[in-house]
Amino acid sequence: MSYVPRLRAKYRDEVAPSLKKEFGYTSAMQVPRLVKINLNQGLGSAVGDKKVVENALTEMTSIAGQKAVATTSRKDISNFKLRKGMPIGARVTLRGDKMYEFLDRLISVSLPRTRDFRGVKPSGFDGRGNFTFGVKEQIIFPEIDIDKVTKIQGMDITFVTTADSDEEAKSLLTAFGFPFADKKQ
Repeated sequence: MSYVPRLRAKYRDEVAPSLKKEFGYTSAMQVPRLVKINLNQGLGSAVGDKKVVENALTEMTSIAGQKAVATTSRKDISNFKLRKGMPIGARVTLRGDKMYEFLDRLISVSLPRTRDFRGVKPSGFDGRGNFTFGVKEQIIFPEIDIDKVTKIQGMDITFVTTADSDEEAKSLLTAFGFPFADKKQ
């Protein structure tokens, strides 16, 4: 018996049948699913210090469980002392089992560790079924050793789905247990 992530099994057994019933899909292939999760960290202070990018890459690698890649600038901007090809960020794209494992850790462990957490605002949908939100501190992830952190950095997390509308994507993420905030706040 091979290992199956908890949320992948939940999608197969609970989420997909409930979404199929809720939206009246005729085929199982119409049911929205999670394609990938992108983690992105922009490092403006990396222009002056190369160690910032190296630290960000090691932290992103430990958070995602997959090797992070440095992003480079596309053009010269003299006001920011930026040259084409300089490393200015870090990113990771998660798919498959690693994606479901990260989503499970994010929902059950990391987001509740956020200071004054009252849910994620549902305003990050793009109109095509994808959802993006920001995390202000990377120390909410249990993989990060707080004593070794030199600088608090934030990151953007994007969920790419096959949903056609924001309503379908929100139903998918809510079925996984994603903590959206109430509209009253």
